[in-house]
Amino acid sequence: MWNTQIAHQVLGEYYTDMGHASYAADGSDFHESGVSKFQDEDDVLQFDPWKALGEKDEGEIVEFLNRTYRESCEYWDDAVNMNGIYVTCMSGLIDLFGWDLLLTAAGVDPEGFGQVADRYASWVMQYMKALAKCDSPVIMVHDDIVWTEGPFLHPDWYRKYIFPNYRRYLQPLLEAGKKVMFTSDGTYTEFIDDIASCGFHGFVLEPTTDMEYIAKKYGKTHAFIGNADTRVLLLGDRDDIYREVKRCMDIGKNCPGFFMAVGNHIPANTPVDSALWYNEFYEQMSRR
Repeated sequence: MWNTQIAHQVLGEYYTDMGHASYAADGSDFHESGVSKFQDEDDVLQFDPWKALGEKDEGEIVEFLNRTYRESCEYWDDAVNMNGIYVTCMSGLIDLFGWDLLLTAAGVDPEGFGQVADRYASWVMQYMKALAKCDSPVIMVHDDIVWTEGPFLHPDWYRKYIFPNYRRYLQPLLEAGKKVMFTSDGTYTEFIDDIASCGFHGFVLEPTTDMEYIAKKYGKTHAFIGNADTRVLLLGDRDDIYREVKRCMDIGKNCPGFFMAVGNHIPANTPVDSALWYNEFYEQMSRR
């Protein structure tokens, strides 16, 4: 059960609400964008999360994580449950500044924006240390580092500012014996090896990331979760759905840590029969 309890609420009044499109069946999740605390790229480049957001009480964070983990285990008593963080690094910067100012600041001053990322990562380390002390043996680390087309900043920038911070993040988690999973939306094929080298034990991916590459290189040592295309369930017929399930199962079935899943989510307007066919075909192919 994918779960990240540490999310944008920890950013308080500095969270930039970019609005939300209608996704739920009744459209209840739609809302317009809010007002940002940041006016221009200079505000972004000068931001210090330690001054703005302050030091957190580790004991309170651990207590919160343990309570939500227990609740998850009680509710989903037949599944892998976990604690996790959504605003790890890039996703935290997106939630702080919004897309327009993030891309502007990163374009105007890549090194200055990298220093912002480092400052933010040092502040987030408080939560990583708390995650290391929580009861959950599995930790989900979410960070949307790419778009569907791939990286939206130069790959060298990620390798200078994102992945070194991941390595620092994982040190207390690995020392505590946690199994640490990585999630990103979009296409992170270019960074699969970078992510693995940071120490993650597994990958959660959408259908545009190359699962076959993960299976061939990391399938015997890492877990991976995916990556059926939800668009096939939305628009395809029974034969299309069979082929999509078979594609994924052919890639992952012989890997001990493979979890079959639809990449990201199944929208509310997906035909019920399509979801049932998906599950039927999975059941048919699931036995090794």
